[in-house]
Amino acid sequence: MKKRYLLGLAAMFVAALFATNVNAQEKKTEVGKAIQKTGKAVKKGAATVGNKTAEVAVKGGAKVVDQTYKGKMAPDGSNVYIDGKNRKYYINKKGAKIYLKASQIRTRPVQ
Repeated sequence: MKKRYLLGLAAMFVAALFATNVNAQEKKTEVGKAIQKTGKAVKKGAATVGNKTAEVAVKGGAKVVDQTYKGKMAPDGSNVYIDGKNRKYYINKKGAKIYLKASQIRTRPVQ
């Protein structure tokens, strides 16, 4: 009888422990929601800073190593660069090199 009583008590304790654990994962309070929102904002800001850093670094390297295509611009209005294999490319907002076809290169308007 004592064994059965102890097993039942242990089972109730385990069930209560799991129920408490599940409630701890939910962010129902205003503080929990604010923390979650702040975390998402920090993540978005860090991604933006990382993309801008990559863009500046790649553009700096391109200006040193590759030639700039004078009088031409990419579809987004940025500079067109020519690499060592005579391929034309531009650098997007995330710092990636986007290679261009001849039909995608536009003449830069005179200002």
